[in-house]
Amino acid sequence: MKCRKNKSNPNNPLPPPFGLYLNLSFFSYFDSTTPLITHITVKEKGMALWFCSARFLVFLFIVSALPIAYIISQERAKTDHHVFHYHSSGFFRECAKWDDQGRRFLVSFLEGGVGEIHVPQNYTPDVVLQEVTVVKDSDLTGNASNGIALDRPRNRLLVAVADVLGNRYSGLAAYDLSTWKRLFLTKLSGPGDEKSMADDVAVDADGNAYVTDVKGSKIWKVGVDGELLSTLTNPLFTPKEWYKSLLGLNGIVYHPDGYLIVIHTLSGNLFKIDLAKGDEVKLIEVAGGPLAFGDGLELISPTKLVVAAGNPSGRLVESTDGWETASVVAKFKGPMHRLATAATVKDGKVYLNHMFGMGYPRKTHALVEFVL
Repeated sequence: MKCRKNKSNPNNPLPPPFGLYLNLSFFSYFDSTTPLITHITVKEKGMALWFCSARFLVFLFIVSALPIAYIISQERAKTDHHVFHYHSSGFFRECAKWDDQGRRFLVSFLEGGVGEIHVPQNYTPDVVLQEVTVVKDSDLTGNASNGIALDRPRNRLLVAVADVLGNRYSGLAAYDLSTWKRLFLTKLSGPGDEKSMADDVAVDADGNAYVTDVKGSKIWKVGVDGELLSTLTNPLFTPKEWYKSLLGLNGIVYHPDGYLIVIHTLSGNLFKIDLAKGDEVKLIEVAGGPLAFGDGLELISPTKLVVAAGNPSGRLVESTDGWETASVVAKFKGPMHRLATAATVKDGKVYLNHMFGMGYPRKTHALVEFVL
């Protein structure tokens, strides 16, 4: 866009909307009888008229209709894999985990809170399930609920919470799986600290929780009773390219052999953190990688890991040497118009959570089977 600067005040150009080249001249031409906009060229008049014309409205309708038609076709398309559909109160669901004992999926709300989706014993694939809100914590209003982890031995759900837009608060909350009473809320960072965003959480055999910071690429360790124990940082967590640090450490899982596996989103790097060796950090060399845009992780066996990664929706990674090295052995391409953000296992099958819900006023979400 192009504006004529006032000669008496050259730092006062006002940018007009829609890229129209309006030549504006202020104060020196402005009095009670002179309009603010002094003149518009013939070309500019033509452009303005075109934006108001029926032809432009038709063009705008076609441009907006094409993606809508594509989404509708994708939603109606038949697939050779199973999908759990459920109605929800919100458009954004960050993470989902299957609770076998409760016969339910637990999902986190980007607007804050947790819901459950019960799957009845007589469930049939054509049934659309219903989400019920079980956690809406007034103390965390304005913060998102991101990654969640089931801690069945202690009958609790761990939830990473964060100020997604301002990055001024990160915390870890724990809730009783039977009563949904909050057991603790641990502040990990606040307004006086560096910007952070608690993104995902894993729990070890002793009940210690490990929370990733996708903004600052560090890991907080929280004790079984909610005490903040330590913060893990490492130079390997910082890529050489500055822009790859915009989204850092994300998905995290605890391996039964006593170490963590964590992914860095934009670099696609996968790390092994050996808790028995003073939190030793090693880069896992992944053949067929890197795992760019990796988000949620799910360990489906000691040697196999599922990575939810946007599109392709999921990747299966396998290691035969204790996660010193690994290789991508399978890829799964789910719905192109949704975004895979987490993985979980139900009855031996892997399901990918997708961030975006479709429809209004009832939003429909999808948990899509990753066909291995």
